[in-house]
Amino acid sequence: MALQVAGKANQSLTLPALLAAAFLKDADKELAVAVSIEDVEALNDSDKDVAVILQLDGAAAISGDIAVVSMLADAFPSILRGKHVQQEDEWVVRASALTSPSFKVVEGPLLELNTHLTLRSHIVGYTLTVADLAVWGALRGNRAAYSNVQKGSLVNVARWFRYLEEAFPWIPPTVESLNARQKATTAAKSKAGASYDIALQDTEKGVVTRFPPEPSGYLHIGHAKAALLNDYFAHEKYQGTLLLRFDDTNPSKEKEEFQDAILEDLKLMGIKPDKTSYTSDYFQELYEYCVRMIKEGKAYADDTDQATMREERMHGIASKRRNRSIDENLDIFEEMKKGSEVGVKNCIRAMMSVDNPNKAMRDPVIYRCNPLPHHRTGDTWKTYPTYDFCCPIVDSMEGVTHALRTIEYRDRNPQYEWFLDALKLRRVHIWDFARMNFIRTLLSKRKLTKLVDQGVVWGWDDPRFPTIRGIRRRGMTIGALREFILKQGPSRNIVNLDWTIFWATNKKYIDMIAPRHTALTKQDAVPATVVGGPARPFTEDKPRHGKNPELGTKKVAYSASILFDQADAKTFKQDEEITLMNWGNAIVRNISTAAVNGEHVVTNLEVELHLAGDVKKTEKKVTWLATEGQTLVPVVMKDFDYLITKDKVEEDDNIDDLLNPTTEFITDAVADCNVADLKEGDIIQFERTGYFRVDEAYTTDKPAVLFNIPTGKTGK
Repeated sequence: MALQVAGKANQSLTLPALLAAAFLKDADKELAVAVSIEDVEALNDSDKDVAVILQLDGAAAISGDIAVVSMLADAFPSILRGKHVQQEDEWVVRASALTSPSFKVVEGPLLELNTHLTLRSHIVGYTLTVADLAVWGALRGNRAAYSNVQKGSLVNVARWFRYLEEAFPWIPPTVESLNARQKATTAAKSKAGASYDIALQDTEKGVVTRFPPEPSGYLHIGHAKAALLNDYFAHEKYQGTLLLRFDDTNPSKEKEEFQDAILEDLKLMGIKPDKTSYTSDYFQELYEYCVRMIKEGKAYADDTDQATMREERMHGIASKRRNRSIDENLDIFEEMKKGSEVGVKNCIRAMMSVDNPNKAMRDPVIYRCNPLPHHRTGDTWKTYPTYDFCCPIVDSMEGVTHALRTIEYRDRNPQYEWFLDALKLRRVHIWDFARMNFIRTLLSKRKLTKLVDQGVVWGWDDPRFPTIRGIRRRGMTIGALREFILKQGPSRNIVNLDWTIFWATNKKYIDMIAPRHTALTKQDAVPATVVGGPARPFTEDKPRHGKNPELGTKKVAYSASILFDQADAKTFKQDEEITLMNWGNAIVRNISTAAVNGEHVVTNLEVELHLAGDVKKTEKKVTWLATEGQTLVPVVMKDFDYLITKDKVEEDDNIDDLLNPTTEFITDAVADCNVADLKEGDIIQFERTGYFRVDEAYTTDKPAVLFNIPTGKTGK
C-alpha cells in the first residue's frame, strides 16, 4: 500500500489520510504502508485539489482526501472502523467543512462539533475511529480552526482535541513529520542561496538524470556536488528519476571495493537512486554499435603509438591508418576482441575530423584493448569502450533526458552529440555546471591515488583527504555537507572555494549536539590544592550540554586536588578571584613558579574555594580536572594541516614539490572520566579547546584518539 501526499497542500486535506496511515502502522507493525511526501502543492496538474493519492495492492489508485480516508477505512475496518459505519462515514464527509482557511466558514461547523462532543470522548462510539481522525486532522491542519481550538473557548472540542493528542502518542509525530518536511524545504531554499531556475529544456515531458561514477576510487567532494545536483533536479525540483550508473569500462583501475564504497557514500548523503546499472551491462550493445560505425565508415582501427597520435591530433595531421578498408578495420576489431598480439597494438577511433578547431573532435579513441579480467564480466571481453563513446549511447538507451556534467566536459559536448547523431539515437539535453575547487586541495583522482600509493596519507579515508570518507572522518556531518554543496548551486562560474566556509557551516550542525567534556594536555597540566575543598572526593551529575538537556548528564568529580592548564595558570594573579567551570569561584592564594628550559612556568597553585562569589563578576572562567574521585582518561588529540602548500594547483605542477612536510600534530592529554564511554564517531567539544570526533575509542590498553574538527577559523 502506498500513500502519496502533496507536502505543500492545505494540511487539513492531507493530515486525515496521514493519521489513518499512522494508526494502521501503529496497530499492525507488519503492515507495509509506504508514505511519500512530495514537495508539491498538488499531485495532479489538471486538478489542483488532489492532495492525496492512495494505491492499494492490486487496486486502482484513489485520489482526494475524503475518498482516500474512506477507502482506508473500508480496507482495514478492524482497525479504523467501529460499530457505527454510517455515522463514521457522515463525519468523514462533514470534516471537509472544516478545511476552509476562512474562520467565518468553519465557525458554524465548529459550534456543531462542540455541541456534539458534550459528554463524549469520541465522535462516534467509544473507541478511536476514522471519524475522529478525519475531523482531528482537518482541525489541526487548518490554521484558523486550530487557533480557535487552542484558545479553549470551545470547551468540548478543546477537551476532545487534547485527549486524542495525549492518548495516542503516534499522532504528534505524524503532524510533525509533515511540518518538518515543509520547514526543511523552506530552510533548504533559504540556505541554498543559489538559483536552480536554469531553464532546463523539455522538463514538462519528464526529467531523468544520472550520476555515472567510475569505480576506480572513493568519492570526493567534487563528486558529491555532481551527485547531489543530479539528485536535486531529479527528485526535488522535477519529481523525476535518478539513475546511478557505474562507468566500469577500465579493468586496470576498477575494483568492487570502490563500487561498494560509492554506494555506501551515496547512502550516507541521503541520495537514493531509482535504478542502479553498469556500463558493463551494455558491453554487447556497445560492441555492436562500434561494428556498425566501422561498417558505415565512421570509425577505423589505428595502431599509431600514443606519442605520435597525440602529436598528430595536436597539429591536425591525419593518421596513416585513417584510410584503412572497412574489412581490414573489422578484422582488426575482432583481433582486439580476442586480445591477440595484433589486437593489443590497436585502438578504434571515431572518424569525426582531422583538424577541427575543437581538438576533442579530432578522431577520438572509442575502443581500447585490455586483456586484464573485468571485475564483473571476467574474461568475456578483451576490448573496452571509452567513457566518451559509451556515455551518450547508454544515456540515450536508459532514457536519460538531461545530462548534467561539469564544465570541463564542455569541449566534448559536440562529441557527445556527434555520437548520438551518427548512430541515430534519441537526443539528450546537456547542462554544464562548474566543478567545485578548494584552495590547497587536490581533486584529481590520479593525483589522489598517487598520494595513497606513495604512503603520503593513511588511505582514502585519511582526514586530510577531500574524499567523502576523509571529511566525514574529520568530523563533517552529512547535513552540513548537503547544505554547503546545494548552496553552491548549478552555477557555471568557476571559483576556488575556501575550506573555512565549509567548516563554518558544519559548526552550526555540531554545536548543539556535541556534549561538553574537559581535557588538559599532559605536558601543560599544573597541579593545584583547593583549600576548603571536599575532605573526600565526590561526583555529581551535570548536564552534558548546558543548552541541550536531551544529551543527558555526565559525572563531574570534585576533590581538593585538581589540575589547571599552564596557559591559564600563567595568567593568574595573587588573590585574584576566578571561576572554576561547573563548580564555582575560588581565590588564588599561592603561585609557585620555576624556570624550565629558560621559560617561566607555573609549577603549583593553591586556590581557596569561594562558592559564595559571583561568577558573573570574574574575568576568568577556567577548565580544570579533579585528580581524585575519578580515573582520568588518556587521550591523543590530533590536528591536521593542508597536504598542499599552494592555493591553486596548476595542471603542470609537480605535486611532490608542493607537499607540506608536516601535516599532523599530536597532543597527549588527559580527559574527564566520561570520555571512557565515548564511541568511535562520537562528536564532542573539549571546552575551551575545540570540537573533536572520536576516531578510536578508549580501551584499557590504548588511549582514545580524537581528531580536531575545524570550525572555520583556520580552515585546515
